[in-house]
Amino acid sequence: MSLSHATQARVFWRCLFIQAAWNRRGMQNLGFAYAIDPALRRIYPEPAAREEALQRHLGVFNCHPFMAAAILGGAIHHEERVAAGEEPGAAPAQYKAALQGPLAALGDGFFWTALRPFVGAAAVVGALTVGWLPVVLALLLYNGIALALRWHLFQAGYRLGDGVVGAIARLSLPRQADRLRFAATALCGVAAGLLLLMAWRSGQPGHGSAASVAAGVGVSWLALARGVPLLPLAYAAMAVAVVAAAALGGHLLGGT
Repeated sequence: MSLSHATQARVFWRCLFIQAAWNRRGMQNLGFAYAIDPALRRIYPEPAAREEALQRHLGVFNCHPFMAAAILGGAIHHEERVAAGEEPGAAPAQYKAALQGPLAALGDGFFWTALRPFVGAAAVVGALTVGWLPVVLALLLYNGIALALRWHLFQAGYRLGDGVVGAIARLSLPRQADRLRFAATALCGVAAGLLLLMAWRSGQPGHGSAASVAAGVGVSWLALARGVPLLPLAYAAMAVAVVAAAALGGHLLGGT
């Protein structure tokens, strides 16, 4: 059988809250079971069969919340095959266990350490040059990409089952992540230069401003060299840049 578009939409909507009931015992298991329940109700009309299927999805599950959409779609694909007698009842759980680890690492590398820092750095540069509108646009961009990719992964998992691995490989997420990290690094350099220029034009002591920027770069380098995680350090630097942009405001455009 094939799920209606309405049921698919309900499952995907619930998938957005997969971490809402995170717990130490099963991690994302309750969120996953909640998300897949509308599909199981269509696949298994008999209450006993549906309860048995739901129990399969209450085991431990932990994955990147965005990449989990691919596993959710694939689990529905396998549940349909179980209901048709084409696979054993253990197939959906085996599918989830095989993919949750690799997809978690892939999602962390792309979303948490590449796309999010890039969008954040772009927002900082935009705030320094234009104002707060780029910050809003950056939030829309990040969430738009995340939602579109989650929907694509969910649909690919549902259509292809195990074949979703090839579909994800074709996205080349690790290569895209490397490009985003390089761009984010460049944008952070631009932000540092803009801060110095803004301070110079505001009439503040130039040598003191230059020293402040240099000190910030030096402290950041030492922190990274001593093993401080990149992401918290990047967000701290961005927060400082945004505060400085707000304080120095219109001076970049020629204010006095």
